[in-house]
Amino acid sequence: MTGKDEAELSRLLKAAIAGDERAYADFLHRIAALVRGFARRKIVQGGVDPEDVVQETLLAIHVKRHTWRPDAPVLPWVYAIARFKLIDAFRRRGRRIEVEIDEIAETFAEPETETISERDINRALDGLPPTQRSVVSSISVDGHSIGETAAKLGVSETAVRVSLHRGLAAIAKRFGRQ
Repeated sequence: MTGKDEAELSRLLKAAIAGDERAYADFLHRIAALVRGFARRKIVQGGVDPEDVVQETLLAIHVKRHTWRPDAPVLPWVYAIARFKLIDAFRRRGRRIEVEIDEIAETFAEPETETISERDINRALDGLPPTQRSVVSSISVDGHSIGETAAKLGVSETAVRVSLHRGLAAIAKRFGRQ
């Protein structure tokens, strides 16, 4: 913008404040184009629509036009409002960036199906005392409940819980996951 443009915008806003509707419409039209370019330059990632920033800025200018001092340049005042509206839009968006899943779906790997072989299970159970091995095997491998395991082994449910906890802790320690 040149000094001539600044002077023209100031003249239009002064006339608008005085009640000239045509000057006000011309002023808003010209300012909208400037703010649109400003918003598009500042928004480099998605999530904020530049047109929303333009509309919010124009609305704020309309509501606060009486705060503009006629002896001050109009563009710094307009760009300050636009800047604050842009910041508000980024705050509303937050730190998240929304991306359509279809755009990135092919970048995700297929989920790996983890299978544990019988050999791996036996290897994990090998280092346990017989009671712990029976309890861990019954509950974790065979899928029995604590009550079923207690009845099967002829011990209390508390003893089964203690053996299960100790057996799993020993396996975790053995394989480096404490």
